[in-house]
Amino acid sequence: MKILITGGGGFLGRALSHRLAGEGHRVSVLGRGTYPQLAPEIESIRADIRDREAVERAIEGKDAVFHAASKVGIWGRSEEYQDINVGGTRNVIDACFKNGVPHLVFTSSPSVVFDRGDMEGVDETTPYPQTYLCDYPRTKAMAEQNVIKANGQNGLTTVSLRPHLIYGPGDTHLVPRILNRARKRRLVQVGRGENRVDIVYIDNAVQAHCLALQALIERPERVGGRCYFISDGTPVFLWQWVGNLLARLGLPPVARSISYPAAWRIGSALEFIYRSLGIGSEPAMTRFLAGQLATSHYFNIRRAREELKYEPLVGAEDAFERLTASLREVRPSG
Repeated sequence: MKILITGGGGFLGRALSHRLAGEGHRVSVLGRGTYPQLAPEIESIRADIRDREAVERAIEGKDAVFHAASKVGIWGRSEEYQDINVGGTRNVIDACFKNGVPHLVFTSSPSVVFDRGDMEGVDETTPYPQTYLCDYPRTKAMAEQNVIKANGQNGLTTVSLRPHLIYGPGDTHLVPRILNRARKRRLVQVGRGENRVDIVYIDNAVQAHCLALQALIERPERVGGRCYFISDGTPVFLWQWVGNLLARLGLPPVARSISYPAAWRIGSALEFIYRSLGIGSEPAMTRFLAGQLATSHYFNIRRAREELKYEPLVGAEDAFERLTASLREVRPSG
């Protein structure tokens, strides 16, 4: 198949592009940068997802599109989140319509349904919240809803996947942030440390995306327009998992803690100050971050198992070993 991956130079996109190219597909990736780490047989298209015409040209002639590009993070200009996550997704959908692309797999996020409190074993019937704590989940929810609505129009079938906290060798966001704060002794436990969260190893996230495309091809009437939580299948105690990671790498343990209400108040105050002063850098704490660090958020993946035939390729213990082995090979900078 001829396949385009938006955000193909990112952590997930890169791993997905290599998996698909290895299976013999003709893979192109679209992104704003240059990605020398991609295999030579993968075509790299340098363009911005907000450039409607460039997106249309990239999608022309493709049999399927994986839309993984987005603006991530918990702080930044609202307009940028809106333009990239909502407008960029609209460009992808419209380009699929115009070019007659039959299959679109969208990488969403479980944060689209996060509503401040614990989410324990919830499934895809969980509604979107009335309000959001930051622009990332708000705009990802809008994008997801547009992808769902696009299913069945102009011959396009769609699936939205919600992988939670993707980690593994090659990660440049989640684990490196944890380790950086730990090295600077700035890592603080929020809450009592009893919260459980879902995580998903990179190979498992890639497997889910490949299975989603296969399901769209073979069972469009069953999976089209649906969304699916994706995880390793067993939630971890967040702060215990972080502690084990730090211990394995010989880094100082988390020595300080703060209550969820206190972190919430600090985050609220910092958000107000940063916005009032127009500070562009990310605050050390926000309300959304406090909630993510202190609450349980793990999900029922039965729908993915039954409808996508998804099962994690790599078990939790093996994934942890692979992660720590890769991190020991990388010397911290500075």
